[in-house]
Amino acid sequence: MDTNQEKGRYRHEWKREIGSADLLALRVRLAAVAKRDPHAIDGRYQIRSLYFDTPDDQALREKVDGINAREKFRIRYYNGCLSMIRLEKKSKRNGLCKKESALLSMECVRALLGGDNAALLQNGQPLAAELYSKMAGGGLRPKTIVDYTREPFVFGPGNVRVTLDYGIRTGLGSTSFLDPCSVTVPAGDAPAILEVKWDEFLPDLIRDAVRLEAGRAGSFSKYAACRIYG
Repeated sequence: MDTNQEKGRYRHEWKREIGSADLLALRVRLAAVAKRDPHAIDGRYQIRSLYFDTPDDQALREKVDGINAREKFRIRYYNGCLSMIRLEKKSKRNGLCKKESALLSMECVRALLGGDNAALLQNGQPLAAELYSKMAGGGLRPKTIVDYTREPFVFGPGNVRVTLDYGIRTGLGSTSFLDPCSVTVPAGDAPAILEVKWDEFLPDLIRDAVRLEAGRAGSFSKYAACRIYG
């Protein structure tokens, strides 16, 4: 799990769409120079997220339009563990990213999915109260489930985190979010994604390890890819 950004500081972020051959090569290179995230199971996480958006899809439109200053809310859990559900707010400003996080109980999430937004206020954490405010005032609502596999690597100098994400799938309804066995479908032809995050500097060792001859750099969005299903 990415705990480096939970303190709310902005970090550099770089993404690139990659093919299956690049995925295999990067896995070998990164294992040689970086450490596996100690929280991963056999080097991987299975991640399920539920993204929020407004009735007019503000978060989706801002992403597609490349708005410089934007934010999005999601709740997620790892490896089917419902005892550690996180509310996350990801903000982008001037090409930098920041993630804020708070724990939610399964009971709170179940109430939220059932339409009881006030359960967020009982949580007692500022981020939960902010989500409540934006649901009440801005119409923010659960939109799309996103499932995928993540292979995370960490490197101390520069506080670097590199992730390989693939197998992106989506669910058609928010009510199945708490069922780890609910059916999801592939999100079209979504590629695998290389993500690199760091603080003040990116060490040359990591820069060389993630260098690829082909591929498309950009700001691929798993949420946007999964919205093709509604």
